Parts: sequence; structure tokens; C-alpha cells
Amino acid sequence: MIYQDRLITLTDDVIILERYYFPTMKRRVVPLTDIEGITVAEPTVRNGKWRIHGTGNFKTWFPRDPERPRREKIFFVELKGRWVNIGFTVENTAQVERILREKALLRET
Repeated sequence: MIYQDRLITLTDDVIILERYYFPTMKRRVVPLTDIEGITVAEPTVRNGKWRIHGTGNFKTWFPRDPERPRREKIFFVELKGRWVNIGFTVENTAQVERILREKALLRET
């Protein structure tokens, strides 16, 4: 394990997103090899700041995070060969950004 909080676990091989599926709240395991790239954005009403769980546009799915409106940034995962992407938040944005940059997954904007 490289990083863990109540929302995600990041290892050398996977990102585990807690409380991903509705209504079961089961986790989703995403192999890093399935990721095309990850971007980071300031939360806005348009990109999911108030999206506590699920989707508002059928393009990006958010795991449950009741604290998302207060988070610093939102991470957007583009998956290889998939239409639906993942949006997630973390408790320590700076640390996760550093790790994803080191793993060459973070797309600079």
C-alpha cells in the first residue's frame, strides 16, 4: 500500500475506490494498467462538487463521499476503452497528486 484513507487505497498495482457501487456500497478495484490518464481539477458545480454519489451526466461516476463539496480537488480517471470515467476525491490531495505524478498517471493541465 502506498496511500490509504477512508475513500481510496492506492497500491503499486491498483486504485481501490470505497463505496463505489449503488446501493451495495461495494468497492471497485481499478488496475493501474486500465488507466489512460488522470486529471485533477478544482471542484465546481459543473464538474461534480455537489455530486455525493453516482452521476449527473452519465459520463463520470463518483463513489460516495459526503464531504466532496469541501474537498480541495477532484481526480478524473479516464479508463482505456471505456466510455464512463471515474471522478473521486481523497483526504490528502497533495500526497495523491505526488504519487500519481511519480507513476506517470497524472496529466498536467
